[in-house]
Amino acid sequence: MKFIDSFLNKITMYKLTLYYLIFLIIVSVVLSILGILSYNPLDILVSTFIAITVCSITNFIFAKIFKASTNIESVFITALILVLIIPVKFPLHATFIGAVSFIAMASKYLLTIEKRHIFNPAAVAVVAVTLFSPEHNATWWVGTLAMMPFVLIGGLLLTRKIQRESMVFSFLLTYLAIISIESVIRTGSLLSIISALKHSVIGSALLFFTFVMLTEPLTSPARKRLQKYYGYAVAFLYLTPQLRFVNFAITPEMALCIGNIFTYIINPNYRFSLSLKWKKQLSSDTLEFAFDKPLDFKFIPGQFMEWTLPHKKTDNRGNRRYFSIVSSPTEQIIKILVKFYSPSSSYKKELFNVLEGKEIIASQVSGDFTLSKDVKIPMVFIAGGVGIAPFISMIQYLIDKNIVMDIILIYSNRTDNEILYKDILERARQNGVKTIYVLTDKEHLPADWQGLSGHLNEDVIKTQIPDFSKRKFYISGPQLMVQSFEKILKKAGVKKKKIKTDFFPGYSENK
Repeated sequence: MKFIDSFLNKITMYKLTLYYLIFLIIVSVVLSILGILSYNPLDILVSTFIAITVCSITNFIFAKIFKASTNIESVFITALILVLIIPVKFPLHATFIGAVSFIAMASKYLLTIEKRHIFNPAAVAVVAVTLFSPEHNATWWVGTLAMMPFVLIGGLLLTRKIQRESMVFSFLLTYLAIISIESVIRTGSLLSIISALKHSVIGSALLFFTFVMLTEPLTSPARKRLQKYYGYAVAFLYLTPQLRFVNFAITPEMALCIGNIFTYIINPNYRFSLSLKWKKQLSSDTLEFAFDKPLDFKFIPGQFMEWTLPHKKTDNRGNRRYFSIVSSPTEQIIKILVKFYSPSSSYKKELFNVLEGKEIIASQVSGDFTLSKDVKIPMVFIAGGVGIAPFISMIQYLIDKNIVMDIILIYSNRTDNEILYKDILERARQNGVKTIYVLTDKEHLPADWQGLSGHLNEDVIKTQIPDFSKRKFYISGPQLMVQSFEKILKKAGVKKKKIKTDFFPGYSENK
């Protein structure tokens, strides 16, 4: 599992999704050549070409009209999804695939509220065409027994990458439970459950729908609790054609669009063009960026956003990153903390050289890495490097609101020059926040160093925090570091439910 996580941490969510879909297209072509799938491999390739071409041209035109930044990976992802769910017989369905490709891209610009698109582009495009031309509908041909192993493997990797396991689990659990109950009611036999599940899971596109369509971050809830409700709701809607006691039918893509509306209602989100107010160098390789805060912008301390910075010669890491909001909701600015590596990505190079007044698009307020509302719960914060960012947001909030909490912060860096926001951390002692500084580079410790040195282990936790078993732990930093600390805590006897980790859908090192 460590190897898999290491691989996933080196690739963006968009690229993983794109490679996954390309892989499925290639597999389908090979299986068709071998006669395992009953499709003409040339038809699949021609349909793919049409979808990509129409999506690319349409996206280019609308991006120019609306003067909007665009992500070419997202264009290809939508095109390949369409190829895998609608008929691929050429030239019979050439007009159909061209129409849905156009509508899918147009929906990203036209079906929006406050610059936020509401519907899954592929799903709403198919729904639109089907409503006006009922003879054209999605066949979800990717849902075959031969394709299932490949859909499953890639889907599990994608789910782990974006950490939507709770959504996937709630959807599938609801689906399987309703199918089982319905089959028993209809036949009066428990044995019918096996047949019903076999037909519903193996002989359908359920897994592709779940892993690819359901979990799309832009049109599904950002908070885990809401993700579960979303999974329950969409599962019931998805099942309506199969339930004998329901007198109306909803296609899978319709179920998803209705679920997207549910997401918009329960999941307030934002998309702002923020102007850079100032940037400040905090250490040799770390800068703080500040932006004017919109009046209607709300967030919870500890959350993060997706930051899009269009630039020329974008490398394979793309033009989007996820950064925690460093500032507190009590402040009138939005701040992010960025560490620059050598060599840096094209995104980081552009960000490093950005001038005051330059606009950056911030969207998708996300994250459950937030404080408990019960201020009496004792806590331990463990931060590595720039992983201090969400904690500073929380601590500044405590200071501004004059809230006292029993918090021990273990802040680990390589050298003392990398310690950030020490003034805020020292001021927070009056709010109950005790900071323990740790330096991992023992060879370059300051002569007057008062903190700890070396890497954290079980003994350090038990020595420095005698009542650790009574506390709730928060861990933030590079993903591999977070996973390492999580194992240390579990080995020390800390229960999983008492450990909360920060998560970014991007890179562990966010280069």
